Formats: sequence, structure tokens, C-alpha cells
Amino acid sequence: MQTNLEYYKIFYYVSKYNSISLAAEALSISQPAVSQAVKHLESDLSCALFVRTSKGVRLTKEGGLLAEYVRKGYETILTGEKKLSEMLNLDAGEICVGASDMTLQFYLLPYLETFHDAFPQIKVTVTNAPTPETLKHLQDGKIDFGIISTPVNNKYDFKMTPVRKIQDVFVAGKKFEYLKGGKLSYKELENLPVMCLEGSTSTRKYVEDYLAERGTFVRPEFELATSDMLIQFAVRNLGVASVVSDFAEKYIESGELFVLKFDRAIPEREFCIVSNERAPMSAAAEKLYDFLPVP
Repeated sequence: MQTNLEYYKIFYYVSKYNSISLAAEALSISQPAVSQAVKHLESDLSCALFVRTSKGVRLTKEGGLLAEYVRKGYETILTGEKKLSEMLNLDAGEICVGASDMTLQFYLLPYLETFHDAFPQIKVTVTNAPTPETLKHLQDGKIDFGIISTPVNNKYDFKMTPVRKIQDVFVAGKKFEYLKGGKLSYKELENLPVMCLEGSTSTRKYVEDYLAERGTFVRPEFELATSDMLIQFAVRNLGVASVVSDFAEKYIESGELFVLKFDRAIPEREFCIVSNERAPMSAAAEKLYDFLPVP
């Protein structure tokens, strides 16, 4: 395109108002400048676009054809500018965050509530998936950032910011109260009905790796989809559940469950905010990110 795009902007306003003077007023430029721009555009396109009338100007047949497309294009640009301004001013926008059941329930959820109260016009989508899938979603650009639990294989070299610690424990119900009091060896788990998460979650892998380092290999009695289900099975005395302590807290306080004591506690893990510094976040995503407290 050889024609100055500014000429099309001026053409848009002249065709909108059918007036050189009103177009000049809308654009805050002089009438001669508007007339000159129209002449340049007519010269570039080799046709007349307007004819003068007693009330101003009107489009020629050729001008009417051009105006139809210029109007659509220019108004689309104006709409884009408006939407961008709304997004930058947090009047609109969308955010997609990746989180597991655990990181959502015990870290992200209260901050999402606060953020939604402050910016109800911003749509927030939470993609619920285990840590490995959350990392893949971030790499593929499907989420703005994620909340994950360690340990992880950070093969994508993402930025990881620790935000809180978590503790893996084994809990059981009243049927297993004979295990209270003393300290157990992890080897004793091999003779107990152990229950754990199914699949290749980071939680299950971490606990299994820790036990393997101590020569302990358990064959789960039950493998369940969520930690909440593990807790319910433990309350009903169906086995000893491997969970993060947060899931069992209220049941421990009520006396329905207790934590098995071992000669050495499983080392703590962390929740981390994970982000891709090679893919800048939107203004809305950055605002939510800033809502999340970092120790």
C-alpha cells in the first residue's frame, strides 16, 4: 500500500459527517488540511471520492464503495484500542491459572476470592491438573501461570517462587489406635493397608521415592483420585492414608483421625508459583500474580 494511512482516517471522518468542516473539527485540524488529504487520496486512487454540495460533500459511487470498507476497518481499530485500554485498566480481561486440587484448596482459592471482589469484570479460569500437566500447559501457553507442589522436574527452566510449606503424613482412624504412642519405622507400612493417590502425581511420587530410599516398598490397598477421598476412606477405617496434613487437619482436631509418628518425619515440600518469563503475562494476570503473597 503506497497511500498514507492518515489519509484514510481523514476520509473516514469526511464520509461520516459528509462535511469537510465537521471532519476538521472532529480531528482538531484545519479545513485546508482535510481538503488536501482528500485530494492526495483521490490522486493516489485515480478517482473522485466526493462531490461538493450546498450542504457540504457527498460520496461518489467509487467513494461509497471505498467508504464501506474503510468504515469497517477503522471502526475495528477503534474497538481494538478500546478493548486494549479496558484490559490495561483492568476493566476487562481474562486470566487462566493452572492448579491442582491441593494448591487450589490450600493456597490459591482465598486470593481468587479477594481478586474477584476487587475486579469482578475480569474472567478467571482455573485449569485443574496435577503438577506435570500444569507445567506442560504453561509451556504450551494455555495458562498464564500455575501453582504447583514440589518436587518437580523443571525441564522448561520456569521461574519458581516458593509461597508456603506443606507436610506429607500418614493418617488413620480409630481402628488403628494401637499404632498410637510409639514411633514406627517406615518398614512397618509394608504390613499395613496403605492408601494413596492414583497415577503419577507429584505427591505420590515424592512419598514413594522417600520410602524407597529407606528400603520400604508398599503395595497400596486403595488408590484413589483425590486426597479428600483418601481422608473419607481413612475415617471409615479402610486403611492408613498418605496425604498432605492440610487435608486431615479438621479430622485430627475432632479426633476422628490421628497422625502416625515415625522415627523421622518426611521432609517438607513447598507450594510454588511457576511462571514463564519468556512469555510476558497480560496486565490482568500480572495483577492477580501480585495479589499472591510471597514470604
